Amino acid sequence: MADLIRRHRRRVGSRWRRLPPGRQALLVLVHLRRNETFADLAAALGVGAATAHRYVTEVIGLLADLAPDLRQAMRIAQGKAYVILGGTLVATDRLSGQNDRLYYSGKHRRHGVNVQFLTDPHGELIWASPTLPGSTHDLTAAREHGIIDALTDRAIACYADKGWVFPPNRGHRLLCGLRHLM
Repeated sequence: MADLIRRHRRRVGSRWRRLPPGRQALLVLVHLRRNETFADLAAALGVGAATAHRYVTEVIGLLADLAPDLRQAMRIAQGKAYVILGGTLVATDRLSGQNDRLYYSGKHRRHGVNVQFLTDPHGELIWASPTLPGSTHDLTAAREHGIIDALTDRAIACYADKGWVFPPNRGHRLLCGLRHLM
């Protein structure tokens, strides 16, 4: 990650930063792993909270740029025996305003965003979706992101959590054999 930050700083012509690339990488990793607040991170590394936020946001953007899009993920998935589709709720703070209920998941009884993941049979991440509101069901999220169409168009076998099975049959646009074991 420090090398990624160094390359970015050279590319944008950044001449001076409060933290060197290695310390910025540490700041981001601690934030992502331990969910430390920006104020605590700033105090630990001797920078302001706004600087800590800016450094974390910058690196998250750099990491997101490295991620494959769905089309690239499908090319990777074609080389696998099958893929696994899973979704999760990433917890967030409660929002204020009219959209508050949209981000509330009744199943998990908390606010969050829905993220879908495609992995290979060994659990290696192939693709992660953009976020949707936490009230979105996993199957709806998969349809909205175009995952189901992409898998069936390329005849890629896919197993999903809760017993959903997407067969690699080009003739069936529907999810034949779909079982829901809730």
